[in-house]
Amino acid sequence: MNAVPISSTHAHRWLRFSPAAAAARAEGRPLVALESTLIAHGMPYPQNLQTAHALEAEIRAQGAEPATIALMDGRIRIGLDDEALERLARDGNARKVSRRDLPGVLADGSLGATTVAATMICAHLASIEVFVTGGIGGVHRGAAASFDISADLQELARTPVAVVCAGAKSILDIGLTLEYLETHGVPVLSCEQDNFAAFWQRDSGHRADLRLDEPAAQARFIRTQWELGLGGGVLLSTPVPEADALPAAEADALTRQALDEAQAQGIRGKAITPFLLSRIVALSGGRSLAANIALARHNAQVGARLAVALSKLPIAFSE
Repeated sequence: MNAVPISSTHAHRWLRFSPAAAAARAEGRPLVALESTLIAHGMPYPQNLQTAHALEAEIRAQGAEPATIALMDGRIRIGLDDEALERLARDGNARKVSRRDLPGVLADGSLGATTVAATMICAHLASIEVFVTGGIGGVHRGAAASFDISADLQELARTPVAVVCAGAKSILDIGLTLEYLETHGVPVLSCEQDNFAAFWQRDSGHRADLRLDEPAAQARFIRTQWELGLGGGVLLSTPVPEADALPAAEADALTRQALDEAQAQGIRGKAITPFLLSRIVALSGGRSLAANIALARHNAQVGARLAVALSKLPIAFSE
């Protein structure tokens, strides 16, 4: 007998909305998704918990409701209360969850922190149109030999969620990352500057497809993309605040040193990004962590304003 294909209707039984997220849905207030990898793998405690609360506060201040997403006790949690955030921030064993990991972690009830790719999937299941992250994954340096390309990019090509970020992490090959997105038809927008951002650095040196500074204009572009049936996500890049940015030469030198250390220690796959981020925090004397927190808070402001603007337009959520 053939297996019954899983549809989004079936998938909804895996979702558990927090009281705050459920109330926002009932009242018609826009939700903004937040990933949980930043909490579990991106920052040390207690900065991770403080940042999680700060991002949620930034979103509420703009008139939207935050929905931090994680896998807990066999369910996709859409919105985390204080107890759940504390658990995620303190637990050192949360599994890093991308698309391929979702079934296993849900099936065995493990604690899971969602990456960009997994958060996009979960946000779409929950009908959330905007997702805020720090920096997306992408094509790793040396990918011509390693084939190390983040699943984030393929998810952007297939899942209709608007992703607000500070560009791609500067530990990556940003030029090849943008080439990959172009090949898969993912629009790359920028606000506040013409060029695509580079995480701790304001400017990657690569132009975005289109600069749109106003939330209403961003919302019209995104709604048009989905109304045309083009599917897939839209990437919106905004730079780290200038006062918190790392100079390009310094960030590149720190990245090269961390990459050399990772290679010497045989670190690869899922472990490479958390290792590099952690080492660069240490090598920069904590300045990269301060930049990471600042850019995440700024992204939350931009993403919340976009979500509010989208909520004022007719819904055309693409499957």
